[in-house]
Amino acid sequence: MQRQGWRRHQISIGIGVFAIVIFLLGWIEMARPLGFEFSDVTGGIVGFDTLIRVGLLTIVVVGLNMLMGHAGQISLGQAGFYAIGAYVSAIMTTRAASRGINVLFPGVIREEWWWWPWLMILAGMVVTGGIAYLIGRPVLRLKGHYLAMGTLGVGLIIFVLFREGGTFTGASDGVGSVPRLCIGSFEMWPRERYYFLVWAVALAVMWLSLNIVNSRVGRGLRAIEGSELAAQTMGVDIEKFKLQVFVLSTVYASIAGSLYAHYQTLVNPTPFGFVGSLDLVIMAALGGLASIWGAPFGVGIVYVIKEVLRARLQTLLRGAGGEHEIIIFGLLLVLIMIFMPQGLSYAAGKAFGWLRNLSRRERKNPIDRLTEKAT
Repeated sequence: MQRQGWRRHQISIGIGVFAIVIFLLGWIEMARPLGFEFSDVTGGIVGFDTLIRVGLLTIVVVGLNMLMGHAGQISLGQAGFYAIGAYVSAIMTTRAASRGINVLFPGVIREEWWWWPWLMILAGMVVTGGIAYLIGRPVLRLKGHYLAMGTLGVGLIIFVLFREGGTFTGASDGVGSVPRLCIGSFEMWPRERYYFLVWAVALAVMWLSLNIVNSRVGRGLRAIEGSELAAQTMGVDIEKFKLQVFVLSTVYASIAGSLYAHYQTLVNPTPFGFVGSLDLVIMAALGGLASIWGAPFGVGIVYVIKEVLRARLQTLLRGAGGEHEIIIFGLLLVLIMIFMPQGLSYAAGKAFGWLRNLSRRERKNPIDRLTEKAT
């Protein structure tokens, strides 16, 4: 009974423990105990800005884990949906009035209209989900490499549309002067406040996804990932389930894109191309495709490796440049996937299980140990 009770509440307990860790990291940056900042804890290699970006991409990667790890549907265009959320928020809070779209107020958003950017985040979710629904119906009929190429094409089309959008999207320069998010007169800035907002959304997304994975829908998705034919034979509506998880993953990406726009205050096409989509897939694979908990691990390890190489490669390898960083980064990724093919979260779970079994053995008395060896 105790074990069943633990299983019933382990999602909430896990999210709670993770939230405490997130809170402590934010508290270090805000309170600065003994004069220490977060960057001092990491030796100046990883800054507080990196933690915010890890939170943003965790939201996107959780959606990819749902789509690729649990439903078995490959997506190489997720950065495009990330871009839609960012551009909807950026355009509708800066250029909408001058383009005749937003007639509620002219020019800059006044203080009493603080809720407008939040409404545009919801609008971005609806727009992104609608586009994903229309695209997903034909694209998700493809399988394997064809599906990968189809989603890659969708991502590239979205990227090119924003890059060549002229004055409306800002072309290559993008959209600047995106306002900060506020609640009344309370502004979600400086960045310490925004850090808690981003990670609150990330934790909510993880909690929702974990509950979905452990529900009847999650079992249906795993059945589709195992064998679509077998799932269909068992009565699973595979087209409906695939489309739903695809739309959900793009809505997650839209939320992250909107939060990115209000954090960066500048949105341009550069982060949303093919390389951006590839980075997201790498993060999902490193963390563990079949694990929602793997999302923050995967994003975090990619950022940490990049920051360490950027900060320390010059001292280790004299005359090293950007091309050397790419080579060493690629080699490290290959090594991680060779020795931990199921991702960091799976490896961490195995290590935790091994330590737990070891502690149990040490607590047993000598007679029990001899009995186990005899049997």
